[in-house]
Amino acid sequence: MKIMVPVKRVVDYNVKVRVKSDNTGVELANIKMSMNPFDEIAVEEALRLKEAGSAEEITVVSVGPKAAQETIRTGLAMGADRGILVEHDGDSEPLAVAKILKGVIADESPDMVLLGKQAIDGDNNQTGQMLAQLMGWPQGTFASEVALADGSVNVTREVDGGLETVKLSLPAIVTTDLRLNEPRYASLPNIMKAKRKPIDEKTPADYGVDMAPRVTTLKVEEPPKREAGIIVETVEELVANLKEKGVI
Repeated sequence: MKIMVPVKRVVDYNVKVRVKSDNTGVELANIKMSMNPFDEIAVEEALRLKEAGSAEEITVVSVGPKAAQETIRTGLAMGADRGILVEHDGDSEPLAVAKILKGVIADESPDMVLLGKQAIDGDNNQTGQMLAQLMGWPQGTFASEVALADGSVNVTREVDGGLETVKLSLPAIVTTDLRLNEPRYASLPNIMKAKRKPIDEKTPADYGVDMAPRVTTLKVEEPPKREAGIIVETVEELVANLKEKGVI
């Protein structure tokens, strides 16, 4: 069984995000970048399936700039076998990424695609669902548990009412949620080994995908600073303040 794990290079979740002075986007110069946390969970789950004897090969795929090789190397240091970088310097919208992943699937023939439910930069939560539609494959989103069976996978999903378990025939698309697992840290020997693991380099043109953006960002602003709270003595005073501020 082969597993493919798409990963994205994003601003590290520990970094305080700053808006550019011209309000065109988020400041990325000299900012620490890392693997999207949800994708890191997907890599970990793929590794656990391999360690359990359910998978033979794990391929990590990223669509992004040349520097996204570092993100792929992180996955390889965790234990993945191969990497594929589809190099693109501009913004990568979910539909374009899904189309590229469809092309990669055609070349690699994985039995399962495991990816994070969303990236922490755009928070779109779209790529997995779009890929499933393009491929015509079953999908299990927001997975908090993944269990392989004979020719199928049982995915426990987090939904508004609690948990739901769905059975998917393979090949399938699974997107991971936070509570699926706790990703491991790469050991120093594995980091050194990762430098020798192969990374194939491709371009969107290799898959016939137009990366021209379909969404235009008009303006990016920081949220307004929170005002200091006030202490009220009575319910009536509370209601009056809420009415004054237009809350009710």
